[in-house]
Amino acid sequence: MFGSPVDFSFKELNTIPDILSDVPNPGALRLKRDSEQKFLSRTLRLNNNFISDLSGLTDIVSALFVEPNRLAWLDLSFNEIEHINPVLTQLKELRLLYLHGNRICKLSEVDKLTVLPSLNTITLHGNPIVTEPDYRSHLIATLPHVKMIDFSAVTKQERTLTSVWQKSRNPRKSTSQSKVD
Repeated sequence: MFGSPVDFSFKELNTIPDILSDVPNPGALRLKRDSEQKFLSRTLRLNNNFISDLSGLTDIVSALFVEPNRLAWLDLSFNEIEHINPVLTQLKELRLLYLHGNRICKLSEVDKLTVLPSLNTITLHGNPIVTEPDYRSHLIATLPHVKMIDFSAVTKQERTLTSVWQKSRNPRKSTSQSKVD
């Protein structure tokens, strides 16, 4: 039922609402639409633009897609995003989120994504955030369902080491948990 990605990459878009005044790039396969001309897709590509603010994303996704709440793949790579807008947390079925090549500086920005239970792939390489100590451990601890970070699989050993890392960072919590057990 769901077709090709809706691709607005390399469109020189500055804001999310700019999407409505443009047409998607043609793909190898023709985009499928319903009777209202909404797209039958679960993928939106907005990479390689000049987007810095995601305000209005929910409205745009609702205007473009037949089932906006089923958006599973969002590519926002190579834009000018500095903050993870809470609007992303409304995309409950999001599975893949590409944010590489942006301007995200703080690890705490990633914490906003903890409410996305289906998120299993995220990219953040090429952002200043990757220079933070314990970058990958923080992502694994914060997003426990993630299986791929920056196109690299999260291993069982990494999960074990992250668990140890978490306990060492919060010794009171692990001590109080031990008393409960």
